[in-house]
Amino acid sequence: MMLVRKLRYGNLKVLYALQGSCSSIDASRVPVRRSYHDVAFHRRVEVHKWQTFSTMASTILVQARDPAKLSEELQNALDEHRLNDAWNLHEQHMNMEGFPRKSIVNKLLTTFAQSLELQWLDRAFDLVQKAMSEHKQNLLDKEALIYLSLCLAKYGLPVNAAIIIRKLVETEQFPPVTAWSAVLAYMSQTAAGAYLAAELVIEIGYLFQDGRVDPRKKSNEHLIAMKPNTTAVNVALAGCLLFGLTRKAEQLLDMIPRIGVKTDINMLIMMGHIYERNGRREELKKLKRYVDEAHDLSDGQFREFYNSLLSCHLKFGDLESASHMVLEMLCKSKKAQSSLGMATFMFEAPEIEDKSNSFGQIESREGITNEKSTDSETLLYDVYRDRKFLRLEAEAKEVLKTLIMKFQNQLELITTERGILQPTETIFVKLVKAYLESNKIKELVEFLVKVEKEDSPVSPDCSPLVQVINSCISLGWLDQAHDLLDEMRLCGVKTGSSVYSSLLKAYCKENRSAEVKSLLKDARRAGVQLDASSYNALIESHVVNEDTHGALNLFKEMKEAKLDRTRQDEFDKLVQGCVGSGEAKLMAKLLHEIKDVPRVDCGVHEWNNVIHFFSRKRLMQDAEKALKKMRSLGHAPNAQTFHSLVTGYAAVGGKYTEVTELWGEMKVLAFYHGMKFDQELLDSVLYTFVRGGFFIRANEVVEMMDKGKMFVDKYKYRTLFLKYHKSFCKGKAPKVQTESQLNRREAALMFKKWVGLF
Repeated sequence: MMLVRKLRYGNLKVLYALQGSCSSIDASRVPVRRSYHDVAFHRRVEVHKWQTFSTMASTILVQARDPAKLSEELQNALDEHRLNDAWNLHEQHMNMEGFPRKSIVNKLLTTFAQSLELQWLDRAFDLVQKAMSEHKQNLLDKEALIYLSLCLAKYGLPVNAAIIIRKLVETEQFPPVTAWSAVLAYMSQTAAGAYLAAELVIEIGYLFQDGRVDPRKKSNEHLIAMKPNTTAVNVALAGCLLFGLTRKAEQLLDMIPRIGVKTDINMLIMMGHIYERNGRREELKKLKRYVDEAHDLSDGQFREFYNSLLSCHLKFGDLESASHMVLEMLCKSKKAQSSLGMATFMFEAPEIEDKSNSFGQIESREGITNEKSTDSETLLYDVYRDRKFLRLEAEAKEVLKTLIMKFQNQLELITTERGILQPTETIFVKLVKAYLESNKIKELVEFLVKVEKEDSPVSPDCSPLVQVINSCISLGWLDQAHDLLDEMRLCGVKTGSSVYSSLLKAYCKENRSAEVKSLLKDARRAGVQLDASSYNALIESHVVNEDTHGALNLFKEMKEAKLDRTRQDEFDKLVQGCVGSGEAKLMAKLLHEIKDVPRVDCGVHEWNNVIHFFSRKRLMQDAEKALKKMRSLGHAPNAQTFHSLVTGYAAVGGKYTEVTELWGEMKVLAFYHGMKFDQELLDSVLYTFVRGGFFIRANEVVEMMDKGKMFVDKYKYRTLFLKYHKSFCKGKAPKVQTESQLNRREAALMFKKWVGLF
């Protein structure tokens, strides 16, 4: 049996190891040393067992560690980057004296952070957590914590990086925006980090809303230095766009005028993307004036904004505005190509340095990788810590350029050539599809006729109108194809025989004799001579219908016309050309768009805008009426609809019952109609339930987010719980409580455990 005792003599710790059992020790025979060096000696003593009065030999081991010597060894281990030894020495010091002195603690943090290895980053973060929990945050330097947060973000640990920034704000060690904007930049390269970056900007920006901080007071100097600037907001917006958090991005835009952040070109273009994705067409129209007046806009940025505006017109089904934009671009492009147009509409200007890294350079996007930073990319702690963190500010701007290039639209509706906007085939395809789906045949023909006048001339059988008609025939939309032919004839547009032949064969195949006769009359009236394959199809159709006389007359007519039977159908040639050529043609793209791209319900966007307007103004009764009207018109509400309503109720306050009813409706729509939940909607619902103490419903939302593998900011909800429900579930449960009270208590305990308060 081993008995161990510790005795302390001044600064000396002595460890006795006794082998066997004993009842007494002759302490007078143990020398007391007050040296600050390790002491180890063995002494034979006689131990008397009182039961048998027998004696036995035992060994006494005495060890001592001097804290000053231990600190010196720890310092040397850190200087020599012996991280394992440093950690072991640190643990020994913690067991003996607790935390080392302040300089060593911060040296330990920065050395571990600089390694950019998960093991040491975790230990550095745990050390910060331990110091904070023991209320010894005065041991931690602000600069060291900022550096650790930066390294955590670089490695891809945005949650821990955000916690450190939040702890700095809570302890009033306000980090300058030039420093924490760089942390945001690296956080925004992951989906969870982008969400947290937006949350941080909103949380910190809240402190400065509506002039709450007086910049004239000298005591507010450090607080003012933390205020979000243009770079920080741009980084958060870029991260939101990159990972589809556009409603969170719109919250950032709403905050910008309230804290007085200046807008730049990058922010204007990102605002265009956000408004387009959220369907805010009126805001886009207002933004257009600022973009047109901007003098330092690059071609790529100009194209990006008009791409967003045109896409928004299509989203709302405003074909008139979209087609007007396309025709205007074609007209300007045509004038610019002439010598007079070049002199009138184009001017030579010095090339503007594209500080935004040219929103439109898609080719360079392919070379961008999202690899983790290596040691060589990490700024050393002593190097990065300049007086105003200017190095970190420059680094944040470089990362911002990369983020901007990543979220560019892969769907290009507009291109630029020598500063002149030009529509692509993609926009023609989308416009044609929208016209056909809305059955606006006359408007479609008028639009395509104007396009042919402005664009380069082509042969009648290869014109956009003919390709659209052939696409309709391929899709089986024969009535639309016939209507297009009629409108072409009324507009005086001539076409070849191929399109009549294609439609005629399709009618014959479906045995629609009345339409065949009508089409033959139209062809003869237009002076179109059908080919041999068309006559063959007509003859076969008459034979099937047992009309031998009609078939014989058609055969004689074909003989008199001296048509070559071996001639291939021009329609087949056109289709083969579309599919086989290296460059996709209009017809092939149109077929793909109609077959594979689902139809968009434009009415949903209109009503979402109405509901968003009322919710933003906190007119919730009007928003509810708009929702009822939306349903009555057959438009199904989506995640954006409910997000506007939930945030509106949350802004009013106390409307938890209404949100609970909405939550029930959402679950029904998701189960029966396949409505998809997203992170932003569920997060807003969860926030409302936790704020109101509806923990049963809150746990339902948490379960759904876990199933969808969505990120949840547990730190935010832990803080929210402590703020509003700190005393809830404390102490023993009441002896007498109803079933609902019991369920609520159990749900609260479950939520409390989930956020990590147990």
